[in-house]
Amino acid sequence: MSGNESGGVQSVNRALDVVEVVVDRGGQSSIAEIAAATGLPLPTTHRLLQTLVGRGYMHQLPNRQYALGFRLIPLGAAAGRRLADQAGSVLADLVTATGESANLAVLSGDHAEYVAQVPSRHSMRMFTEVGRRVELHCTGVGKAMLAQLDPADVTEIVRRVGLPSYTPHTVTSETALLAELETIRDRGYALDEQEQELGVRCASVAVPHPSFGWSAVSVSGPVTRMTDDLVAKAVPLLQHSAQRLAAAADDRS
Repeated sequence: MSGNESGGVQSVNRALDVVEVVVDRGGQSSIAEIAAATGLPLPTTHRLLQTLVGRGYMHQLPNRQYALGFRLIPLGAAAGRRLADQAGSVLADLVTATGESANLAVLSGDHAEYVAQVPSRHSMRMFTEVGRRVELHCTGVGKAMLAQLDPADVTEIVRRVGLPSYTPHTVTSETALLAELETIRDRGYALDEQEQELGVRCASVAVPHPSFGWSAVSVSGPVTRMTDDLVAKAVPLLQHSAQRLAAAADDRS
């Protein structure tokens, strides 16, 4: 795991590693899988899990696996509200500048979850319900976030959830996806070229701030309006918006 135990309290880092392992595995996992993923001995893992169970942040299922506890729900909701508050004016400015819907999404387990949106003023527009979870490999926000991860972590996600096809344009090859992520890293933005939904194009940029976790901001619209010229205009606006969100997080920290 990536927890930096030298930078804080070891037991807290280890407990958070345990929670993150369960999140990454879709919300539940066995103690053996958790121990293997964290590199912790089984007795240590068991003690951490029992503490988390006692506080309501984890619970044990009848099949002996451990699942995320309900005490995490209000924490996530509060974080989502804070993130949405910070994002509102930034997304609104994107809509004003591009004319298309603007979104903010975060990495949630093996999926992207939309936490804020300001819709386009056009009658025909892209609308994404806040709280909706989508695949990573076929969305602009998802690929922008995947590009921030180590290729080994991307491979683990792909092998857990697969690369389901939604349109003829969806990338369904792990090799092709990894190559595209390298391109995204080089150019600094991701595109969804009708890969999740026919007729919809999206440009996205990752938000460079640790308090957001892995997150991305995007502009999406129908392909008839999301032309190459509009994408070229949107990319620097998205990059500026990502920096604004990062700066707002610094101001509130």
